[in-house]
Amino acid sequence: MSASPEYAEQLRSVALRVTRPRVAVLEAVHAHPHADTETVITAVRAELPDVSRQAVYDVLGALSTAGLLRRIQPSGHVARYESRVGDNHHHVVCRSCGIIGDVDCAVGEAPCLTPSDHHGFVLDEAEVIYWGLCGDCAASPTSGSRP
Repeated sequence: MSASPEYAEQLRSVALRVTRPRVAVLEAVHAHPHADTETVITAVRAELPDVSRQAVYDVLGALSTAGLLRRIQPSGHVARYESRVGDNHHHVVCRSCGIIGDVDCAVGEAPCLTPSDHHGFVLDEAEVIYWGLCGDCAASPTSGSRP
């Protein structure tokens, strides 16, 4: 596997060495938005069968710390990873099937929402998760509507 020039440049831009596992993880997360760790491991192992679980966990951590990936963890769900970073977007989560979608910032500039009291903090980001039922689950007779 040759490193995608785009992914290699992303790694170099944050002073990370270009390695096969790092490129494979970036490719996996770009291909599977809001992927959980198991999905990333499966995708990476399709390219690099001998990569360890721990290596994938380590790469996900390093890429998240470097700002190339964003880790989200809606309440009651496993951590998910996405490649859409730096724009302070939010998420919508289906209570029934767990699918996650992106929601652009509602209005204005980051942090998108102005709290009634910032308690002396200098705010630079807001994280909002909208909960409900996706269209498929809302239409399903087994899901029904939630009170």
